[in-house]
Amino acid sequence: MMRANQKNLNSKVMERFHYSADRIIDKPFNWKQMARLLQYLKPYRKTLLPKAFTAVLIKTLITLIIPMLIGVYAIGKGVTEKNGKFLFEMVFLIAVLYIAAYISNIFRIRWINQLGQNIIYDIRKKLFTHVQQLSHHFFEQRSAGSILVRIMNDTNSLQDLFTNGVINSLMDMLMLAGIIVILFTLSPPLTLAILVIMPIMFFISTKLRRKIRRAWQMMRLRQSTLNSHLNESIQGIRVTQSFTQEKENMAFFDGVNTANFEAWRTASRRSAVFRPVIDLTNAVGSAVLIWYGAHLIGAGKLSIGAFVSFAFYVGMFWQPISRLGQVYNQLLQAMASSERIFEYLDEKPSVSDGKHAVRLSNIKGHIEFDHVEFSYDKKRKALNGVSLDILPGETVALVGHTGSGKTTIANLISRFYDATGGVVRIDGYDVKDIALKNLRSQISVVLQDTFIFSGTIMENIKFGSPEASDEEAVEAAKITGADHFIRKLKAGYDTEVEERGNILSVGERQLLSFARTILADPKIIILDEATASIDTETELRIQKALKTLLKGRTSIIIAHRLSTIRDADKIFVLDHGSLLEAGTHAQLMARRGEYYRLIKAQFKMLESV
Repeated sequence: MMRANQKNLNSKVMERFHYSADRIIDKPFNWKQMARLLQYLKPYRKTLLPKAFTAVLIKTLITLIIPMLIGVYAIGKGVTEKNGKFLFEMVFLIAVLYIAAYISNIFRIRWINQLGQNIIYDIRKKLFTHVQQLSHHFFEQRSAGSILVRIMNDTNSLQDLFTNGVINSLMDMLMLAGIIVILFTLSPPLTLAILVIMPIMFFISTKLRRKIRRAWQMMRLRQSTLNSHLNESIQGIRVTQSFTQEKENMAFFDGVNTANFEAWRTASRRSAVFRPVIDLTNAVGSAVLIWYGAHLIGAGKLSIGAFVSFAFYVGMFWQPISRLGQVYNQLLQAMASSERIFEYLDEKPSVSDGKHAVRLSNIKGHIEFDHVEFSYDKKRKALNGVSLDILPGETVALVGHTGSGKTTIANLISRFYDATGGVVRIDGYDVKDIALKNLRSQISVVLQDTFIFSGTIMENIKFGSPEASDEEAVEAAKITGADHFIRKLKAGYDTEVEERGNILSVGERQLLSFARTILADPKIIILDEATASIDTETELRIQKALKTLLKGRTSIIIAHRLSTIRDADKIFVLDHGSLLEAGTHAQLMARRGEYYRLIKAQFKMLESV
């Protein structure tokens, strides 16, 4: 029974994997992708890159010289010819070269690590910067955990490639080329006999390539889902505990964790095949060396000293091949991660500045909706030919049932989305023609669920206006009434708030949000159910603050409470994306239409409490 339950659970996990925005990006391996990744080396081509390359070159040349000195000269002339003085000179020279190789290796490791860390820093910075520019549509399709994996884990997986892969691969290729040249110099027949097994190794590795790459992609996908579930579980821990779903949540996590483990094990198992292939090739090569080398020495076609050097070089020959095999595994992992990173970097914002976007230095706040249509999913319309006119300095309220289009109107004004039909204008300009940052810098949105960042109270108030003085921030807090509770905190305005402001009540977080808005001094204010979660006493403070906050500004209030909308200059009544009524509170009540029914229903609900 337990196994059947676990099987069903794993099936649910697989469904979530299948329908997730994260997926296996099945593109053929190509060097254009790799060349794009290597573009991040460009900023260091005149600094760290030449230093690292020089250290690699010195280390490679010394490594290639030493076996020749040992076999052909030290043994071939010093030992065979019993020349003690020459042997001593060779030993001394070899010792000096080993020391030089040791020193160059220290600098090689230091400079390569610096290069790798700098590149990872650049990639992560670019990715985070780009993600911040993407539109709301992007974040609605992806979980926070999935995005976190791209920025952290996928960039980290590139670290080995840049710290141990790129430069070291260059060293290994130089080493391999040098060894082959020297081997042919020492004995062409013996070299050809050993290299004949190379095509077999390349054939096997080619067959394994696609399977290994897909396995690492699957591992990244499973890791993304694991992180996504962890983030969701931590954020929703209170709901989980409230409904006593800890056991079920743990069972689901076990399914996600098991899938992640199995994907990692599959990828590791396939990658592990590479090393044994190299080792097998090495063993076969060593057997050929001993058998055919002994034959050539017996035939007088190869000296003992040359054979010793040849044996050294053959031993060295398999080392770079083995390391290149490991780098190839790193490359496959890096390609899987880089494809996921570049997928985000190639993502274009659905909302962006036009070629001739204008900057409005001082928005007056005249808002027009001209037969505006909008759909989130291109199927169901959230707005259906809505036309409305909000004059500068007016306070208007948007009223309607859930899903009527109130928040959609607010989103289009802030240009979080672009209308799919009709035109949204501010001060006569199509919002699509106004520079995005310029537009949003003069609009403030206060939501029902206020987001408080980790940091101090003062830093949160000044979030939208970091250049403001502490005195101005305190004055903004006094206007909203936030100063009242801030002064009671142990450290006052220097109090550190936890993630999402959990040490503060809902009302206190909302007061901070209003203080933040007042300090930003916007020309247009949007209150999206901003007082819905506030108690009556706090709302009275907010209502008092609103008189100062809304004065001289165009204000859009989305609310259900009569106290927050009855004094509005205009009230727009929406239903299923259409505008039903418009007028003042008194006009709409006298009309006895949809607004009248909404207000009556609210009064009946209050009377029944």
